[in-house]
Amino acid sequence: MADIHIVQAHALNQEQARLAAQAVTDKLARDFQLVCVWDGDTLRFKRSGVAGELVLTAGRAAVAVRLGFLMGAMAPAIRAKLAASMKKVFAG
Repeated sequence: MADIHIVQAHALNQEQARLAAQAVTDKLARDFQLVCVWDGDTLRFKRSGVAGELVLTAGRAAVAVRLGFLMGAMAPAIRAKLAASMKKVFAG
């Protein structure tokens, strides 16, 4: 198994941060066929071999992803794509 943890600082209000988080996961959902569900300020996502969450707090967005064995081979590509997306929408 591979784990990915990324924290991105932001200066957005909670509503803007939520829209930014949705933008990140919409792209991931399309690219990796994820199912995404909001639970308060936490956006949970999953599919076979992938589970994770993006947690929003004041000034910070943190994502944690757990990849199964087969998806673990794609961890570097997933990490890079996720980090770039988070930087673009939260710090851009």
